[in-house]
Amino acid sequence: MITARILLCLATLLPLPAAAQDLASADAIRASIVGNTVRGSMVASGGFTEYYAPDGAIRGPDYSGEWSIRDNRMCFGYDGNPASCWAVRVNGRNVVWVGTAGDEGTGTILPGNPNKF
Repeated sequence: MITARILLCLATLLPLPAAAQDLASADAIRASIVGNTVRGSMVASGGFTEYYAPDGAIRGPDYSGEWSIRDNRMCFGYDGNPASCWAVRVNGRNVVWVGTAGDEGTGTILPGNPNKF
């Protein structure tokens, strides 16, 4: 009985799993993503590698677009289409794009523009 209580108390001290992390604020998104590259995958569209320039440009291997931050969500527009926005969770170099269906993409933040996009 005492052992179970101790284990229960210890369990409350453990960190929450990644899915329970807080969503990033606009300032946290800027600090983590802007001026860096993200290599990852989206459920709907597959793999990507993109550099997010400080001027709002997105540069990929053979395409470009525009990014913005609205209401603590990062928005992406390509080929003149309306921007789509996602909430963001950042944990170190890992990023999760969170949409209406939950986690819709993941990626790794790479410092700067290593691919020279």
